[in-house]
Amino acid sequence: MAAFEDAEICRDMLENVPVALCVVDLQKRIVIWSSGAERVTGHLRHEVLGHSCIAEPLLHCDQPGCEFCDEHCPVACAMKTSQAVDSSGFLRHKDGHEVPVRIRAVPVYNQHRSIIGALSTFEELQAGISRERGEGNASSPDYEDHVAGVASRAMMQAHLQAKLASFSSGNYSHWVLLVKVQGLAHFRASLGTEAASSLLRLMVRTVESCLWISDVVGRWSDDQFLLLVDGHREEGLEALRARIRRMLAAEGIEWWGERRSLPVLIVATAAESGDTVESIVQRLHKLLPGGSGCVPGDAGCAGGSAGI
Repeated sequence: MAAFEDAEICRDMLENVPVALCVVDLQKRIVIWSSGAERVTGHLRHEVLGHSCIAEPLLHCDQPGCEFCDEHCPVACAMKTSQAVDSSGFLRHKDGHEVPVRIRAVPVYNQHRSIIGALSTFEELQAGISRERGEGNASSPDYEDHVAGVASRAMMQAHLQAKLASFSSGNYSHWVLLVKVQGLAHFRASLGTEAASSLLRLMVRTVESCLWISDVVGRWSDDQFLLLVDGHREEGLEALRARIRRMLAAEGIEWWGERRSLPVLIVATAAESGDTVESIVQRLHKLLPGGSGCVPGDAGCAGGSAGI
């Protein structure tokens, strides 16, 4: 038992656990950062020790109008109330995107039972989604877009056809959203293919964080993604579209010391009786500014084929 009273041994055990774990002092300066935290956030231990989880920011609450951690965050509440706190929130990944997590924070005491900080763990809420998609498509390379790491156009066509079949055979409602990345071709020409690929992957992860596990996102063309969303949810279609737009507007990649991002257009429609894949996609493209209903990638439609 005496060996475990050594503070360095305890620190070493905490730092090497695979669970994403962080310990902060009363000023919210990070004093312990586990290997699991490095994996989930991309931030290495030496990059965060001694830094504030507010100033970076690495942790912040999912509260309306709250950009950074404040006194209402789980860590602050645990230290203030002396109680364990569970909450959902976001971790800022080193690549720039936000990772949805379940945060659990507990106060840390010294030998005099005075609070000296807090310990928090963060579990990825959608950690298994990308893996499941990847494993499911491993034997069907044509069904995965390897740049963005999501379903390909062929897979999205199959998903949409299945959604329409369930719609016609019951009272299910489905929404289809189209996200168009503006200026992607110029972005790629100016900064290179890898920068464009990194930005697309960031956007996909951000969009996925807004969706339910039953929803599907896939790449429809070079600069467009389709989202297939279950209509039975508390928030309405416009609220979901606004949330995705807001989340994407706050994202960007660090490239050669500068933050790079691109604006997006988001249009949406609900599946209707008698719809086909073609009719839904054409309706979405007509909703875009200057839309003609011409679907990128189809014969007779200029441009729009996948470039990366």
